[in-house]
Amino acid sequence: MGFFQRLQAGLSRTKENLVDKVTEVFRGRKISEDLYDDLEEALIAADVGVETSLLLVERLRIRVKEDKLSDGEQLQPILEEEIAKLLTKNELPPGIPLASDKLNILVIIGVNGVGKTTTIGKLASRYINEGKKVLLAAGDTFRAAAVDQLAAWAKRAGVDLIRQAEGADPAALVFDAIHAAISRKSNVLLIDTAGRLQNKANLMEELGKIGRIIAREAPDAKVQNLLVLDAGTGQNAISQAKLFGQVAPLSGLILTKLDGTAKGGVIVGIVNETGLPIVQIGVGEAIEDLQDFNAKEFVAALFER
Repeated sequence: MGFFQRLQAGLSRTKENLVDKVTEVFRGRKISEDLYDDLEEALIAADVGVETSLLLVERLRIRVKEDKLSDGEQLQPILEEEIAKLLTKNELPPGIPLASDKLNILVIIGVNGVGKTTTIGKLASRYINEGKKVLLAAGDTFRAAAVDQLAAWAKRAGVDLIRQAEGADPAALVFDAIHAAISRKSNVLLIDTAGRLQNKANLMEELGKIGRIIAREAPDAKVQNLLVLDAGTGQNAISQAKLFGQVAPLSGLILTKLDGTAKGGVIVGIVNETGLPIVQIGVGEAIEDLQDFNAKEFVAALFER
């Protein structure tokens, strides 16, 4: 399958939970307050989120008045259009923008279990295949399993890995990794980070230290903090984005595991409520299933156009 077909297949459960239920709300009905209430309920149930669901329904009300509509089924293409507008309002060129003339440092952030390490491995493989020189840094020094997993990905992708003993200071490791990347003339340095420490304050302070080390040791690098979110967590993904955004200036979001969830509608709420671009989405286990996010293609695949 091509990527568009894989995207359609990966979104099948989300389509059932969002598009099919919304279609049922519209089918054979006249526009009324009851229809608006049912639509709002269907959107919230599909993990679009309360704030974003209310916004979409309000936009439909405006369009109904402007276009003097009365048939509920006329709202289906309008809703599709309004969802597309939300997803593309801050749209950048698809993918993670890399500088061609300087070191790119990608700091991969997220709670444990969202797929951070796997995402790093897939990105490394992709960049190697594009002819870039890549270095990995195992910054989650608090979990031996995370370091071992990243080491396996490094071997698979054929890239070097900077690692230290379990429990080592992540900021010190990042210091070493930056200087290794500079000396080896790497194009991309991918840094894994801890997803959980003793408490939230510890985790956030650790991320702050890493940010300060990068700013001091690589002032000319293009630095991006990318937050990985598991689509299957639904509304919790929005909470995570807001929490991490308080500590690290986030450049973009990577949404994983879209193929295994009916909660893909959260992608609309995330973009609307955080204002952050989604740069990558994962719709399968294979390396090629981590792809640049294209809002127009996403909407087309979801609504099967």
